[in-house]
Amino acid sequence: MELSQKALRIKQSSTMAISSKAAQLKAEGKDIVTFGVGEPDFDTPVHIRKAGIAAIENGDTRYTAAAGIPALRQAVCDKLKRDNGLDYEAAQVIISNGAKHSLMNVFMAILNEGDEVIIPAPYWLSYSEMVKIAGGSPVIIHTKKENQFMLTKEELEHAYTEKTKAVVLTSPSNPTGMVTSYEDLKMTADFAVEKDIFVISDEIYEKLIYEDDKKHISIASLGEEIYKRTIVINGVSKSYAMTGWRIGFAAAPLEIAKLMASLQSHMASNPNTIAQVATLAALNGSQDCVEEMRLEFKKRRDYIFEREEAIPLIHALKPEGAFYLFVNVTGTYGKKHEGVEIQSAADFAAILLDKKFVAVVPCADFGMPDYIRLSYATSMELIKKGMDRIEEMVQELA
Repeated sequence: MELSQKALRIKQSSTMAISSKAAQLKAEGKDIVTFGVGEPDFDTPVHIRKAGIAAIENGDTRYTAAAGIPALRQAVCDKLKRDNGLDYEAAQVIISNGAKHSLMNVFMAILNEGDEVIIPAPYWLSYSEMVKIAGGSPVIIHTKKENQFMLTKEELEHAYTEKTKAVVLTSPSNPTGMVTSYEDLKMTADFAVEKDIFVISDEIYEKLIYEDDKKHISIASLGEEIYKRTIVINGVSKSYAMTGWRIGFAAAPLEIAKLMASLQSHMASNPNTIAQVATLAALNGSQDCVEEMRLEFKKRRDYIFEREEAIPLIHALKPEGAFYLFVNVTGTYGKKHEGVEIQSAADFAAILLDKKFVAVVPCADFGMPDYIRLSYATSMELIKKGMDRIEEMVQELA
């Protein structure tokens, strides 16, 4: 019996594939260092955990409205006003099972078969697959390192067609860690308004910025016209160390928000009720925990970048936010490790895992096959051990 061709065309997540192999090696007794999945190693802050426990004890364990509990939708509105200068009503906010679910809801709500979505590379690998699932066609722009991996107007103009429905922005970026400037956001906003297309703004890493002269700006805040065309995506996984709680949210024009709520009601019912109550505590409670984690990530960022820059043949831009180091390994191409020649970043990553037991993500699925991504959302001890092993491997190349 023939299975879905659409499903068969969807790529497996390379981050999950790497993590799976690393877990297998660890189960075999190998001393594995993982720079793979972007998951903070911190425990969820105590006051948030207590709110979740209280929800269980208070019997808050039943269905909620598909779009989320009213108090949390309002808390998201308050957060967007407080942090981003954005005015939304609760009806414009949809709470979902993680930011990934929020993104899928958006693509399902706005795309018709054959609609095109512009995605700047490097990009988080799920964007293109989500667009395909929703019936759209991803159009990839390969941005340049000399432009800090930022879009240019010329690139947007070249990618645009009459089928273009939206452009995806991510700041701070996964995988580069770069923060989009006001000037670059304004250029994209003007373009989107001129062409009358949507902007899907993934802001999941907004709290994790490390440079004093950089700040997060939501593109929706740049005027009424771009506000009407923007869907803001965010969540609590990264900033509050709540990856497993699976709560994300979207803020959108009312018509789109209603469609997203309808889709979600059929596909997933409501987000986890207990996690919604915990997220309410995260957004409305003290933000000291977020700052403590940010400062620790900054220390790790500084260390891993300094170590990487001291290793020959590989190079990265210093990340300004998120918790990833995006490393070009073309300097190792043509060289051999124990007789095995490196011809791609995937080769580099495979040798590193097989011989040095360090897991990194090769970035072909991120649109940049000459790069690897290292997540420094892990302990300083493991970062040091992992960088020692990477340096050792590169020094052994002949």
